[in-house]
Amino acid sequence: MRILTAVCAGLSAALCGCVVTSEPYASQQQPYQEQPPYDDSDEITQPPPPLPVYEQPPCPVDGYIWTPGVWRWSPAGYYWIPGTWIEPPAVGLLWTPGFWGLVGVSYVFHPGYWGPRVGFYGGINYGHGYFGSGYDGGRWVDNRFHYNTAVTNVNVTNIHNTYNQTVINNVTNVTNITRVSYSGGAGGARAVPNAAERVAARDAHVPPTAVQVQNLMAARANPQLAATHNQGHPPIAATAHAGVITGPGVVAARPGGPAWRPQQPPTARVTQATPFVHARDVATPQAPRAASESAADQAYARQQGELRARQEQERRALTLQQEQEHNRLPAQPVHDQRAYAAMERQHEAQTSQMVQRHRQEREREREQATHGGPAQR
Repeated sequence: MRILTAVCAGLSAALCGCVVTSEPYASQQQPYQEQPPYDDSDEITQPPPPLPVYEQPPCPVDGYIWTPGVWRWSPAGYYWIPGTWIEPPAVGLLWTPGFWGLVGVSYVFHPGYWGPRVGFYGGINYGHGYFGSGYDGGRWVDNRFHYNTAVTNVNVTNIHNTYNQTVINNVTNVTNITRVSYSGGAGGARAVPNAAERVAARDAHVPPTAVQVQNLMAARANPQLAATHNQGHPPIAATAHAGVITGPGVVAARPGGPAWRPQQPPTARVTQATPFVHARDVATPQAPRAASESAADQAYARQQGELRARQEQERRALTLQQEQEHNRLPAQPVHDQRAYAAMERQHEAQTSQMVQRHRQEREREREQATHGGPAQR
């Protein structure tokens, strides 16, 4: 089973205007070993659809970083993961988008990651600061993220750590109506890692957060985001908050351009088993340190510590339950593949619900500390 390890560090706050409280990046972390594609076959012989064109929703929370949308693969074909704003897992980290690359006759997805520098992402022009190399949408200054309003949608009334720097974009894809979404071959983006990107490849990296994995799972399960359904123009192209697919902050792809259709019908045949996410694959984030020696800050830190401890206990209990169910199924006289798949889907849903519930609990605690009053449990 191929699993994408998710680090659940610094999950998102839904309060508009709040500042993220991620811990500083620990440079002594072990180098990130690139994970195999989360849900990709080794025999994808048709390219992903062109990138849809869409407006970037405004940044909802000071400190969040934009992660562009991308096409992914499942046995049912390509599906769109909406671009969204994400709280980085630690102060000082930047997002390197994943990208599709042509290797021989197959299209292979290279997963994205967090790191102190932006690495190589195939020369793909994702827009909104990711124009093929590096990131021009913002930068870290004194442990605070500053936004470049020339290419990033930020409400300067609420977020004041901004600057305006014109970006000269020489990527040919910027005016190319086809919006190529892969690297290599005759029709793909033509790029090789530059010196800075080769250095970034040697940095210690952090895999996608649990919120990002949850966003992927929600996209994969949404029929509207399947390319065979939306013909390359997803109605949910970008969102202000990961996983929130209705209401303010949800942006559809612009109309226009030819409809995309697969070169061959989707098939459920894959070369490896369909992977799932389990409770063991997410981590409970550490509680923030007290901001000062004041009694209020110390009390809040203790409260957060107690909450994180309870959440970690719940995660371990669910992990044990899922492992016991795994161990029981192979003992049956006949191994029913349909029963196995149903069990795995249930485990994935359980994990997603736990991550969502824990995030909401932390948001309520943060809201109580910010505005006072009892937190509703």
